Amino acid sequence: MNLNHITVNTQSSIRIEGSQILYFDPFQIKTPVSDADVIFITHDHYDHFDPSSIERVKKENTLLAAPESMKRKVLSESGISLDRCMFYQPGGIYEQGNLLIETVPAYNKLKPFHPKGKKWLGYIVKMDDVRYYVSGDTDVNEDIKKVRCDVAILPIGGHFTMDKKQAADYTALLKPKAVIPTHYGSIVGNKADEQDFKRNLEGLGSSIQVELKLN
Repeated sequence: MNLNHITVNTQSSIRIEGSQILYFDPFQIKTPVSDADVIFITHDHYDHFDPSSIERVKKENTLLAAPESMKRKVLSESGISLDRCMFYQPGGIYEQGNLLIETVPAYNKLKPFHPKGKKWLGYIVKMDDVRYYVSGDTDVNEDIKKVRCDVAILPIGGHFTMDKKQAADYTALLKPKAVIPTHYGSIVGNKADEQDFKRNLEGLGSSIQVELKLN
């Protein structure tokens, strides 16, 4: 599966180019590009909601999707007006133009960093007949075991999220066509985690395509 249209900038800062240009949690974007059709925000931690990076990727008609629980913060800090914002609850299915958007709960089971009560999100976005799942910061839990996707984009760094072994086990359960690991190598985890993740997945007898995109 060709994934050259997907870029991971750092952490969980993702760009997917197809019939529309989608950004997920743009972070540490250095240069103005002004090309985003839709920006998806998973939760309000600084490495996922970065107003300066939103400013550099947005254009005049950019839409922004975010958890309903972030509405006040998004409207006061994102620079995108209410009529261009979409606020979602977990567990919904929405149509936006030629996109089909499903919202998936993203939370820790025991850790305190991402409480379920915050109603933060992962997203499944169907674009050009491909289902992309960007999980946000989450542990493996019963809600995300229900996901069906072609491309899974998952954290592997541990501490705040699932780690490289848990992510490999989850990927084997999910059975996407391809997986891209994120959320390691800077704030948490290190670059070697990507190879450990790949080996863990292969050790489970999986032939799922692993794409290492983090710079």
